[in-house]
Amino acid sequence: VQLQASGGGLVQAGGSLRLSCAASGRTFSSYAMGWFRQAPGKEREFVAAISWSGGSTYYADSVKGRFTISRDNAKNTVYLQMHSLKPEDTAVYYCAAGHRSRRPIEYDYWGQGTLVTVSS
Repeated sequence: VQLQASGGGLVQAGGSLRLSCAASGRTFSSYAMGWFRQAPGKEREFVAAISWSGGSTYYADSVKGRFTISRDNAKNTVYLQMHSLKPEDTAVYYCAAGHRSRRPIEYDYWGQGTLVTVSS
C-alpha cells in the first residue's frame, strides 16, 4: 500500500482544514487507518484511527471533539477533518495503514506527511 497525504497548509487559530490520504492498492479496505503528527523536537504522536469498515473511530484526548476521521473505501481515501485549530496543532501530519492502534509501531505503511501550521 502506498499512501499520499495532502491538504495541509497555513491557517489561523480557530480555523479548519481537511487532510486527505489517498492509497494505492486493492487491499486498502482491509487495513485500519491512522493519523499521527510530529511537531519539531517532539515524538510522533497518535491523533486518530479508524477501523477497516469505518465503524469504529478513536481519538487522542487533545483532538477529541475537534477532529473527525473518516474513510471512503470506494475511493481508497481516508480523511481528517480538523476544526477549531490551535497553535499547538502545528505539526507534520502522517497517515498510516496497519492495525487499529495508538502505537506507531502497529502500522505497516506510512505516507510522506503534510505540514499543518496554525498561527495565533
